Amino acid sequence: MRIRGNTGISQEREEILRQLHLTRKNHATILNSSPSVLGTLQRVKDYTTWGEVDHITVELLLRERGALKGHKKLTEERVKQSLRYESLAELAKCLCEGSVSLSHLESLKPVFRLHPPRKGFKGSIKKPYPEGEIGYRGGMISSLLTKMI
Repeated sequence: MRIRGNTGISQEREEILRQLHLTRKNHATILNSSPSVLGTLQRVKDYTTWGEVDHITVELLLRERGALKGHKKLTEERVKQSLRYESLAELAKCLCEGSVSLSHLESLKPVFRLHPPRKGFKGSIKKPYPEGEIGYRGGMISSLLTKMI
């Protein structure tokens, strides 16, 4: 999830964030955990926050903020028709397990546009997670995501 904007960012970091589909503040995406992805996230740690999310939060994210190409809202019927999954819950489970990634689902947009968090961030968006908001936060990413959905 991207937390900070474009001001003062190097071209290299901006390109990395573009490749991750995090082009603006409050954009989020779901990535599989691999050494290359974790290394990439370390390079842009001053602009993003990340962690492991549970399938319940992913299902909520897909239901509320998921979109198909053509600006169509993601619904149960459209999941069955265009994505060939039985339900949003099954798709969320597959995304959490890593058996499918957003890049393999052509009709699903790989980015989720979120609201700023309700009642604001707990800390500064310029300090690392325990005191601030940026960087790795583990399972606590779910609470921030639910505030932003």
